Amino acid sequence: MFNIIIRIIILLLILCGVILIYDARILTKKFFGFGDQNEGSAGLKFLGAVLVLICGIALFFLQR
Repeated sequence: MFNIIIRIIILLLILCGVILIYDARILTKKFFGFGDQNEGSAGLKFLGAVLVLICGIALFFLQR
């Protein structure tokens, strides 16, 4: 049961990472007041990619 809960949490984190990647510019406009939105959206995209990568590797090793 604990294993299933951990998998669901990891999948939700992967979903959040994908949302950060695809909606980075919209989220940057909505939540941050940067003068240069390209830097903010690039940061959010990088954060989302790292989150997806780490959670994907964790999910891969959790299934073994």
